[in-house]
Order: sequence, then C-alpha cells, then structure tokens
Amino acid sequence: MAPPGHRSGTEVDPEITKKLRQVPEYGSIAGSSSSNSCPTCQGTGRIPRGQQDQLLAVIPCNDVRLQPRRTKLYVCISMGLCILLCCLILFFFFPRSVTLTPVSVLSVTVYFTSDNVEMEVTNLFNMTNENFVPVQIAEFSVQGLVDEMVVGYTKITNMTAIQSRSRKPYTTQINLMLSDKGLNNYCKSSTIKIHTLFLKLQITMNISYLAHTEQLSQDVFEYIDCGNNSTIPHPVR
Repeated sequence: MAPPGHRSGTEVDPEITKKLRQVPEYGSIAGSSSSNSCPTCQGTGRIPRGQQDQLLAVIPCNDVRLQPRRTKLYVCISMGLCILLCCLILFFFFPRSVTLTPVSVLSVTVYFTSDNVEMEVTNLFNMTNENFVPVQIAEFSVQGLVDEMVVGYTKITNMTAIQSRSRKPYTTQINLMLSDKGLNNYCKSSTIKIHTLFLKLQITMNISYLAHTEQLSQDVFEYIDCGNNSTIPHPVR
C-alpha cells in the first residue's frame, strides 16, 4: 500500500486529463475534436507531391532562414566590384588624344615650264594614337600656300588605321604649281644661287574611333628650294 500523499504510477491526475481533453487532435483546423483534419497533409505530416507549387509555407519571423549571414559583406563586395568595373571601363574607353607631328621634308622635285614652276614636295609625318582602340583615318588632306596664295592641294582617303597605343609614320606628296609671274622670275633667275621659298601646309585629318568622329588641323611651315632639285632632306621645326 502506498503511503499517504503518494499516488500510484498508474493513476492519472484528473486536472491533466481535463486539459488533454481540450487539446485538438493533430491536423485539426478548429478548436474542437469534432472538426475535420487539415486538408494539406490529412494529419500525416506530409504534403502530396502534386501540390508543392500550390501550397504556402509559413515560418516564424525569427527563423534563421530569414536572417542570412554576411549580408553586409556581400553587399559591400558587390558594390566594390561594380565600382571597379566602372573605373576599368572609363580607363580603357575614355577618348584620348591623337596627334599629328611633322617630321621632315624628304624631297622636292622641280619642273620648269614656259609659264609655271611645278614642284612635287614629299613630307614625312608621325601619327600617334594614345587610345586603347584602333583609330580609323577617314580623310587626310594637305593644302599648300605661298604668300597666302593656294598653290596646291591633295587628299588621301585610303590610309590605313593606327593601331592602339602606337605611332605610325606616313609619307605624303603634294603637287605645287607656281603661276605667279613674280615667283616664276624668282625661281627661274640664274643670278640667284639659292631660291628659298617658304611653304605653308594646312593639314586636316578626319578620324573616327569608339563611334566618335574628330577632325584634327595643323599648320606646318617649311622652306624649300624652287630653283633646282637641290633641296636635301631636313627636319621640320
């Protein structure tokens, strides 16, 4: 016999039994045991395979899946990569200068006619491309002037492109015709030993790169001998 105040292990407290009766069955959707079972899992705790895309799972707000780790680190890394990519694009594709530099007069060939003095002047130029992309030369033109009078003009449209970060020499020839009577007498005079003539070249170059079109212009001053073929190659300053 159990001592007073001690209950047998087979006896159940009436209060506990009363509370258990109030707990709804597993899978019920109402507060009474007479209600129907949950239609999603039918009390089995499993979802049918054909309804995965139709059912919605509800999880607590403090679930760890709603609090991904290292979120700030990933955001900072993404922003840093985007900024780095933008800087690289600006560095490599930002338009840089394309320069045209006169180098020297290579040769001058003089021809005398009854009324004119004709000359073929050959010059050497350096074209420098500072961009990281090739530059296409659409048109290259040279106009020659003597005493502000136009004496010659030439245009070239089949020049090759300048590769990225490179310098390329180009040789151009312009034909000059002196029809002025005073210049004719000066160049054909036998009493003058050196027939120095100052020539002004107006150079215009149209280039295109990175869907961008640009025109370069430069004036070059050089001296030549219009009396005979005595002009020797010399640098242009």
